[in-house]
Order: sequence, then structure tokens, then C-alpha cells
Amino acid sequence: MRRFFKNVPDKDWLSYEWQIRNRIRTLDELKAFIKLTPEEEEGIRRTRGLYPMAITPYYLSLIDPDDPNDPVRLQAIPRVVEVDEKVQAKGEPDALREEGQIPGLTHRYPDRVLMVVTTFCAVYCRHCMRKRIFSQGERSLTKAEIDRIIDYIKQHEEVRDVLISGGDPLSMSLEKIEYILKRLREIKHVEIIRFGTRLPVLAPQRFFDNRLLDILERYSPIWINTHFNHPKEITDLSAEAVDRLLRIGIPVNNQAVLLKGVNDDPDTMLELSRKLLRIKVKPQYLFHCDPIKGAVHFRTTVDKGLEIINYMRGRISGMGIPTYAVDLPGGKGKVPLLPEYIVSRMGNTFLFRSFSGEIVEYTIDEVA
Repeated sequence: MRRFFKNVPDKDWLSYEWQIRNRIRTLDELKAFIKLTPEEEEGIRRTRGLYPMAITPYYLSLIDPDDPNDPVRLQAIPRVVEVDEKVQAKGEPDALREEGQIPGLTHRYPDRVLMVVTTFCAVYCRHCMRKRIFSQGERSLTKAEIDRIIDYIKQHEEVRDVLISGGDPLSMSLEKIEYILKRLREIKHVEIIRFGTRLPVLAPQRFFDNRLLDILERYSPIWINTHFNHPKEITDLSAEAVDRLLRIGIPVNNQAVLLKGVNDDPDTMLELSRKLLRIKVKPQYLFHCDPIKGAVHFRTTVDKGLEIINYMRGRISGMGIPTYAVDLPGGKGKVPLLPEYIVSRMGNTFLFRSFSGEIVEYTIDEVA
């Protein structure tokens, strides 16, 4: 779909560089494509400098201009609610305590670290868990800053898994991407490298660059964690981007966020998982929306998330049901949540509730 951009030549439309150069960043630019609501117009004005806007032409083309509650629109276009006093009074800029003594490094779990290497994103999603970086300007870590993180990882032999995130790490120059990968692969105890990137959703054209794919393949094993939140975001181009990654041996997992008004509906999440499996992406997580300042209006109840997971059980293969999880405040880590299927227990005899609601007795006979 190329709504609004039908006259753009294919060579430009399929170019990542063109998509980034032509991001929509101002109120006047956006009004040339969409009739905005008063709340959106005021939201763009009032969030400027604090939570700025940037939307690729590709992602903008997914928006229904006649639907003010379009799920893509809600994720991309600022609204006044982001700076409303009640919203601003709740949450924290860094609720998960990611920022530590070494800029760009979080070491929360014993065996893995997070590297936040850039503040740049193709699209500034309104629900972003790192919304605090929006106002910092678009910059990547310097080689000296990267080297400091690498030195830390070298000194901690328990670290076997490195997640590279941002901003969007795959938006960086090919030279810097390769520099990070080369340095990490020099560390013997680092076994797995993951990228957290939303480019398959926001600008899939990034993965049409064979030079990038060659670099990623050279430093495998590499995994991609991406972030489809709604079935509308799965297009022919995003499917092609995923396919290109799979063909060089890079698995792609999806980590959706439960967002009020966007995907807090059982049928929507079921359709999303079905479409993800169709393009060979594993639905890994459904995260409860974090208590981030400026984004708490997207938060639902935990009961809503449990309702969705319960609804999916029995309607799709188990590999299509994501783990519903809460990322605990204060950097305490992820907690998986499941609907309660055990009704009661007496010794080794259990009463289970099946996916259809039937109560089934199940006894475990121990063998001496």
C-alpha cells in the first residue's frame, strides 16, 4: 500500500535512505497528508521539543486518514494527552532503571546485558518505553563510548548474551554496526547477539540493503527482536524484510506491547499472531505497557492481558501464543503471567479448567 505516495518512483519508495530523508516531522508537513483532529494538532504543538514527532512515509501510508482511532495513527501521531497533567503526574521517565554508571549499558540479569547505542528512531512511537530519550537529539554512541561498554563485557565472563537496542541500532551507519559486532565477537564468552529493532515495521526497506545483510550474516549467531503491535503493520514489504533475514539464518521474534485502543482486544491479538506465523515470525512476548511518563494513557489492566491470552488458548497453536509479561519497576526484571487453569488440588489430584471451560480431573500416580 502506498497511500499518499503513489507518484513516488519505486526506486525511491524501496530506498531506506529516501524513507529517512522524507520523514514527516512537522505539523504542516503532516497536514498535507491527513486532516488532523484538534487534539492531534495541539498535541504536535505541545509535545514539540519534549516528545517530538517523526514518521516515515511508509508507516504513514498505513494510516486510514478517515479514522481518528486508527491503530497505526495512535502509535505515531502525538496527542495532547501525552502532556496532560494527570498523565505527566504518573509514571517515571526511567521506570525500569536502565540508566547506570556506564552510559548505554544496563546489566540487570547475570548472563546478559543491554546496550543502548543510539537515540535515533525512524518513527518516534508514542508509547515508547524510552520516551525520555526523544528530547536528547538524534545521536549514536561514539567509538570511545562503545569501547567502554565492550571493556565492561570483557571483564564480566558471566555475560553470554548481548542485546543491542536504542533508539534503533540498525539505523546506524554500516561501519558502526560492524564495529560493534566485530568487537563483541572478539569476546569468547559472548555467545548470542540480539538486535532490538522496529525497522521491519517502520521502514522494512532497511533490509533490502545486501551490505547490511552481509554484515549481519558474517557475525552470526544473531537474533532479531521486533515489535509488530497490530495486524495492519504486517505488509508485503515487512514480510519481505523478514524473509531476507531468515534466508541468512537470522530468526525473528516479536515482542508486542499491550496498548489501550490499539490492540487490547482478543480478536485483534489473535489475528496478529496468525499473521506473524504466516510470515514466519515467532510471537515471543506480549508486554504489559510500562509505567513510562508520557505514555501511561496506553496502559490497560492486567486482567485485560490475561483475558486475551485465555482467549487465544485453543484458537491458535501454542507457538502462536506469546508470553504475557510485566517488566517490574525499578529494574526487577520480567514476570510472566498466565490465566489460572488449576481450579483446585487435593494431594496428587488436580481439577483443571480446559481452554473450552470444561473442568477435568487429573491424577498423578507416583511409581515407587
